[in-house]
Amino acid sequence: MNFKIKKIDHIQLSAPKGSEDKARKFYIDILGFDEEIKPQALQKNGGVWFKKEGVFLHIGIEEPFHSLKKAHPAIEVENIPLFQAYLEVNGISTQSDNKLPGAIRFYVRDPFGNRLEFLEWRKK
Repeated sequence: MNFKIKKIDHIQLSAPKGSEDKARKFYIDILGFDEEIKPQALQKNGGVWFKKEGVFLHIGIEEPFHSLKKAHPAIEVENIPLFQAYLEVNGISTQSDNKLPGAIRFYVRDPFGNRLEFLEWRKK
């Protein structure tokens, strides 16, 4: 083969029409992402893009809208117990899961019902 798959460039989740400000409140104000300005040619489609430490997450507008119930991005976090406590103090419900050997992880739902996984691999 003369090609190589290198990495995931970004993850796209969907949200209902007109929900960009709600997305900003969650992804910027709570999770600490920065907004990445969409290219001019794509701005007419709505939605909003976010970035943080090499993680690129796009919220696209989808009508009719259906949130992801099981499919999800998994985002690696340093010091996950503090991050989980921070989310809970800020009113974000978390669901811990101990089924992945070698990892501490939990799930949350964004304001649109999309599932997000956060994990930290245990040091060996």
